[in-house]
Amino acid sequence: MECRRKKENKKSNSTFPDEVLERILGMLKSRKDKSSVSLVCKEWYNAERWSRRSVFIGNCYSVSPEILTRRFPNIRSVTLKGKPRFSDFNLVPANWGANIHSWLVVFAEKYPWLEELRLKRMTVTDESLEFLALSFPNFKALSLLSCDGFSTDGMASIATNCKNLTELDIQENGIEDKNGNWLSCFPESFTSLEVLNFANLHNDVNFDALEKLVSRCKSLKTLKVNKSVTLEQLQRLLVHAPQLGELGTGSFSQELTAQQSSELGSAFKNCTNLHTLSGLWVATAQYLPVLYSACTNLTFLNFSYAPLNSDDLAKLLVHCPKLQRLWVVDTVEDKGLEAVGSHCPLLEELRVFPADPFDEGIAHGVTESGFIAVSQGCPRLHYVLYFCRQMTNAAVATVVQNCPDFTHFRLCIMHPGQRDYLTQDAMDEAFGAVVKTCRKLQRLALSGYLTDLTFEYIGKHAKNLETLSVAFAGSSDWGMRCVLDGCPKLRKLEVRDCPFGNGALLAGLGKYESMRSLWMSDCEVTMNGVRLLAKQKPRLNVEVIKEESYDTQHAKKVYVYRSVAGPRRDAPPFVLTL
Repeated sequence: MECRRKKENKKSNSTFPDEVLERILGMLKSRKDKSSVSLVCKEWYNAERWSRRSVFIGNCYSVSPEILTRRFPNIRSVTLKGKPRFSDFNLVPANWGANIHSWLVVFAEKYPWLEELRLKRMTVTDESLEFLALSFPNFKALSLLSCDGFSTDGMASIATNCKNLTELDIQENGIEDKNGNWLSCFPESFTSLEVLNFANLHNDVNFDALEKLVSRCKSLKTLKVNKSVTLEQLQRLLVHAPQLGELGTGSFSQELTAQQSSELGSAFKNCTNLHTLSGLWVATAQYLPVLYSACTNLTFLNFSYAPLNSDDLAKLLVHCPKLQRLWVVDTVEDKGLEAVGSHCPLLEELRVFPADPFDEGIAHGVTESGFIAVSQGCPRLHYVLYFCRQMTNAAVATVVQNCPDFTHFRLCIMHPGQRDYLTQDAMDEAFGAVVKTCRKLQRLALSGYLTDLTFEYIGKHAKNLETLSVAFAGSSDWGMRCVLDGCPKLRKLEVRDCPFGNGALLAGLGKYESMRSLWMSDCEVTMNGVRLLAKQKPRLNVEVIKEESYDTQHAKKVYVYRSVAGPRRDAPPFVLTL
């Protein structure tokens, strides 16, 4: 490796020796900074190449593993994303692709020292997990988020063979949960675990094995269990691991004796380092008070699986003066959000999820009133995901006036095409207020009845926007033209069920090569339009997903992305690459 480095730098005029420059550049944390310094000159390019230890790939088809390993020979940590985000909404068929195995085969040869692998929306089989566990002797961290294709057998392979494992984080995956015995596969001598998350598994786990594992791993900082773990069992785990910083509890609804309740409260009280709390599956109000003593230093509460009512939430928030992030279900209603505004002055992120997005006759939920209440009491709020059943232009304008530093604004009015329910106007002025006021805005999700005026506002004012998600909105191709022409930093554009056609698609001819991806589904794009795009921009991968009732004229689902690897080699028959 040293010979290769010297050969590459034999004409170097750098002020610094190669090793010093590599050490300096290796200290950079930002991916953008690393990419920028590699463009300064050839010497800096090579130094950054050799010093890079981690890499993030936002689309697994934007580059091949062979190209990656040639570009960066010394990688220890890989973060890789696969399927488009709309796969979360079942818009991407099964067996679409994004299989990790071909990457692992190359990594085994080129990165045998690989330590971390973080995957999102990738297909991961049990065979791949076994290959991973056997091929990288110093492997330490595995994170799988929204992945599919594997079972607890694959997790057993990781537990059995990864002797230096510090992190096993399994979140929201399509996993086949065969049984809970995989936890017993960790060797009795194994003590290195720092992060363990299996919150979304469904079956009972081997609690004896879990308890022994937790008691052995004295450096454990994050523990998130599934809902099969009872309150009594949780108490025993907390006694073994009072050092926890992040805790995801199991079910919070069993019957406890007074003594058991007291012991559970004491166990929480001893967790003085706790800053993140989640889980609380089917929380019962009578046991929530055991949490109060552990709430003092909490910065993140995730109640997305706990349909609390407003009173229970309010009683808990009184004890959380340092809260910065809060995820709740809309069962808290506006009254609960009023409590957020009253007790959480440091709040920076709020996510409100629907208890049942498909029940149109549901009585509870949140409205513009709760949104305003939060904005009045939480001036630092800069990230919001807000599912509601009604909204007004004036309310959104008030929210952003109170909180002008939004970087992420995702408003989801659950009835498609809904107008301002008080004035019956389009919701154009609401999102106009957002982009005019929030100059730091990076991500925006639109909803409600919107005309092209909204997109004109976005193109004119949202100069820092990077990701835009649009559904059931717009009047004509002009709207999308405004966005593509006016947002210089746009990287991801996601569009579904909109009246945008070929004119809108082709408006981005000069833009798509600087973006990560474009997704358009159920719009008015034709195959002729897509073919023209592919012909004029051969460096883009232009794919059409064919449905069972495939229309040879209409391109129902179009996925466009830049790639240095060319067309992908594993496209299934229902993916047409142009």
